[in-house]
Amino acid sequence: MRDLFKSAKKLGVGAVLTFGLLSSGGTAQAANPLELNFWLSGPRYDGNVAPCEKALGAISEQFQEKEATFWNSPLVITGFNRVHETAFRPWQADNIPRRYCSGDAMLSDGKVRTVHYSIIEDGGFAGFNQGVEWCVTGLDRNWAYNPSCKAARP
Repeated sequence: MRDLFKSAKKLGVGAVLTFGLLSSGGTAQAANPLELNFWLSGPRYDGNVAPCEKALGAISEQFQEKEATFWNSPLVITGFNRVHETAFRPWQADNIPRRYCSGDAMLSDGKVRTVHYSIIEDGGFAGFNQGVEWCVTGLDRNWAYNPSCKAARP
């Protein structure tokens, strides 16, 4: 018991000394101009976004995975038709470059549905590569882009 009280006293004195040393530092000061501007140049986008056809494979894979995993559905995209660009960088020039596209997707159930998607520069995992956001009209089951995939368009 005696050793327990001795170690608690030593620990308490050490904690008080450490807290005192840390809190007795100088007052806070504003950053100087070098600190304010050092490595804060912001993102530099090139505007090199892949054409619409490059994203079709990723959309097919992601659609099949989503349907099988979350909705227990055997639906897959079997093909695309009438793929075209609807907009490129539709907002200000300093926004993240995106190419918006639309097309028809043939599904394994025999229905043709419209797919709207965007290809985003540096929009992949952790900002590497290009990312794709897509929506198949009528199959937005979690309403992420509702109504009728409107939020997936420019």
